Amino acid sequence: MEEIIPVTADNLEQCITLYSRVFNSEPWNENWTHEAARSRLSDLLHTPKSLIFALFSHQRLVGFIGGNCKETDKGTTFYLAELCIDNQAQGNGYGSRLLSHLENELKKQNVQSIYLLTMDDSQAKAFYNKNSYVINDKRIVMRKHL
Repeated sequence: MEEIIPVTADNLEQCITLYSRVFNSEPWNENWTHEAARSRLSDLLHTPKSLIFALFSHQRLVGFIGGNCKETDKGTTFYLAELCIDNQAQGNGYGSRLLSHLENELKKQNVQSIYLLTMDDSQAKAFYNKNSYVINDKRIVMRKHL
């Protein structure tokens, strides 16, 4: 049995644990401490106009998706900040189901578009392509180390 529910302060801890476990392993190999993951996801939960949904299968968290809405000159857009699926559950359609659920919720709120950042040449890029996301030719990502 599957259930998609909003992430709240009551179930955030499960998301924090999953987040650090997933992104500290292949292919990301990042270095998330539990406290850093808590800070990131707590900040997201408390960001104005945020939406975060968790997918449970047989009462076990298998993934979550979240971000926040922003106004633009062309209407409301959604910045997809996080999509996290348990490593052992990847490839079973959970990510696509979460993405579809989020898109349906955003359509109800008259959101016009979704933006996200992901690694080039990654499984994530292929996943988003499979779900009809395209590279925006009018935007680039720039950074500066401080």
